[in-house]
Amino acid sequence: LLSVGYSLRAPELLFRKIEDEEVKRQVVKLQAASGNLQNKNINSQKMVEKNEVKASSEVSPKGGDLEGAKSEIQYDDFAKLDLKVATILSAEKVEKADKLLKLEVDLGFEKRIVVSGIALHFKPEEIVGKQVVVVANLAPRKMRGIESNGMILMAEDKEGKLYFVSPDQKINEGSPVT
Repeated sequence: LLSVGYSLRAPELLFRKIEDEEVKRQVVKLQAASGNLQNKNINSQKMVEKNEVKASSEVSPKGGDLEGAKSEIQYDDFAKLDLKVATILSAEKVEKADKLLKLEVDLGFEKRIVVSGIALHFKPEEIVGKQVVVVANLAPRKMRGIESNGMILMAEDKEGKLYFVSPDQKINEGSPVT
């Protein structure tokens, strides 16, 4: 017991308040992960049977947990993507941007500028002439003042190394990726 007249210190917070918005974000994240866990085996088996992919999209690129997994989408949403083969005609570093390269790509039916965050992984001169897969119908977006008209598809391993998603043999520019 405390003696009469004992003075208590000023109270202090032991934990920070968790705002409702943060709770909602975490609930959505957990629900998405839970849905991915339930569908993982079914989806993986379907993909193997159809020989549509080499690796399951439910596995995170950072080591096999579901932290990097994204929520399920409908086939119609995926079908909206216009994936085309393109050849990189030129590549140069973007001024005042360590990670960005400005690429000119040939899609067969037109040439475009695509800005890509791959400068830490590739030297511009190493990738000229490389065939890549481009999201051709992605809405334009300005990056460091340069309008990017597409996105180059890349794969990333556990160590963070990037690899181009590309055909294993030379193919005509503009060929669809299905």
